[in-house]
Amino acid sequence: MNIRLGFSTCPNDTFMFDAMVHRRIDVGNYQFDITLADIFHLNQMAIQGELDMVKVSYQTYGHVQDRYHLLDAGSALGHNCGPLLISKDKLSVEEIIENNLPIAIPGHNTTANLLLGYFAPRITNKKEFIFHDIMPAILEGEVAAGVIIHENRFTYQAQGLKLIQDLGEYWETKTGKPIPLGAILAKSSLGAQTISELEQIMKESVAFAFSHPDDSMPYVREHAQEMDDEVMKAHIALYVNEYSLSLGKPGREAVKELLQAGESMGLF
Repeated sequence: MNIRLGFSTCPNDTFMFDAMVHRRIDVGNYQFDITLADIFHLNQMAIQGELDMVKVSYQTYGHVQDRYHLLDAGSALGHNCGPLLISKDKLSVEEIIENNLPIAIPGHNTTANLLLGYFAPRITNKKEFIFHDIMPAILEGEVAAGVIIHENRFTYQAQGLKLIQDLGEYWETKTGKPIPLGAILAKSSLGAQTISELEQIMKESVAFAFSHPDDSMPYVREHAQEMDDEVMKAHIALYVNEYSLSLGKPGREAVKELLQAGESMGLF
């Protein structure tokens, strides 16, 4: 059976999907037609229903939960791993709001945007960028501040940029729950048996990555956009954890709370 599979080039995704993609584990009769894209475009593809199995932002899951099933394995969810609101010059949230300053976000349908709204609902002047273009936009003065995700949280200080607010820390302080960032979904129309089998393959792929970390590194490096090895490994360590093997009760409760927050904000 052919499955249209989409995930990002980020190290956490290529690390988790390597064993599945390269058939290091038993994937049965499944063949994967792979699309690699940034999270902005993956979210859009899921909303359009273009993929059978796809990595999305948890906010996007809120939009498509009537058509996609959330898999128990493969999520990016954890502690101290949330998006950061940063700026070039020392800047307060009050100044941003009072002056209606433009803020870069990695997409309106990202969890990062949801968490920005959760922290500061009066920030409304938002401009969409592909995530790796946000720091250059701040440095060049195109925007006053921006919400960064992925490996940028490890490199922004070296660029002289300043932290305004750790949005994940704010979420954890307010809710006491881990931060749901990215989800793996399968189309509901595939049927319960196929979804269950894909979920098991995903779990085994993550487990293999944990037990054979060196095997995935060539695939990770191939798509890491010249990322420093230490940053790449820190990225994986931050976003791939026990919740990636199974959401469990704490993870599912965190997802439920995030979706409720999004609903109360009128996002979906």
